[in-house]
Amino acid sequence: MLRRMSEVDVRQGMKSVLSRIEEACKRRPPELEALEPRLVAVGKLKPISLIIEAYEAGQRHFGENYVQELEEKATNAEILEKCKEIRWHFIGHLQKNKVNKVLCLPNLYLIETVDSQKLATALNTNWPKFGPPDSKLRIMIQVNTSGEDEKNGIDPSEVCGLTEYVLKECGNLLLDGLMTIGRFGYNPEDGPNPDFLCLKRCRDEICQNLGLDWKNINLSMGMSDDFEHAIELGSTNVRVGTSIFGYRPKKE
Repeated sequence: MLRRMSEVDVRQGMKSVLSRIEEACKRRPPELEALEPRLVAVGKLKPISLIIEAYEAGQRHFGENYVQELEEKATNAEILEKCKEIRWHFIGHLQKNKVNKVLCLPNLYLIETVDSQKLATALNTNWPKFGPPDSKLRIMIQVNTSGEDEKNGIDPSEVCGLTEYVLKECGNLLLDGLMTIGRFGYNPEDGPNPDFLCLKRCRDEICQNLGLDWKNINLSMGMSDDFEHAIELGSTNVRVGTSIFGYRPKKE
């Protein structure tokens, strides 16, 4: 009975989130109509059974914040058997000494939190040891748009330099876009979220300075509390956990 109830909850959560994404898309300006936001279901501190239930409900992209938890889930026999098309996003702070622990995992799709040349170099150097031949590892550059000390990410003024480094010096990496966490608790009634506007400006700057097509640079911004507002402002990658899986306990 408990398993069936959790399945109903996850399926209902997925259905609700996808419906809200669809409605948010209708409120975007015309130039964004063709861009379909990618939903990343964040299973942080949630059991494997709920990951499988979300997968069976049609979800394919999943995000994890902790290296150890991603290891446990990505190598889990039941997930490997039942979720063959799963795509893992690492969305937490990645230390250089743990790069290989992440790169060796099956079905790794994207590292969303590259925040230094050193980390980019480590990923670029080590990816050929683990990835399919001639493949590239998708990465996002994380930007600290709120300027908070406790947040990871580079300063907006450094985005262009790091992007250029990745494009010119890291042939084993594929730039998927830019990512931000932003300040928690912002009220959209106060106007457009300044963190989301800042990430958009960073994208516009790298496209103008480096000759990139903005439609090829994803913006990963928006979580359970604000993903609709983020989509209205141009997000193409939203990271949603509690709205799908329910509230999570604090990590001990």
